[in-house]
Amino acid sequence: FQKHEFFVDMTCEGCSNAVTRVLHRLGGVQFDIDLPNKKVCIDSEHNVDTLLETLKKTGKNASYLGEKSSQ
Repeated sequence: FQKHEFFVDMTCEGCSNAVTRVLHRLGGVQFDIDLPNKKVCIDSEHNVDTLLETLKKTGKNASYLGEKSSQ
């Protein structure tokens, strides 16, 4: 799987919970949420567009930062 890093404008626990919810609903993803830095790192077979659309369902400003090398 490819690891992708996204920026999501999360300001609180509620925001990160919203991200968790939409990603769980999508399924087939493993992810880490870095709330202080407003980053979500997703490990998934879904393509970037699908992941970005999903993150935008939270109503937050989201953008793709790029691939993370899996180490």
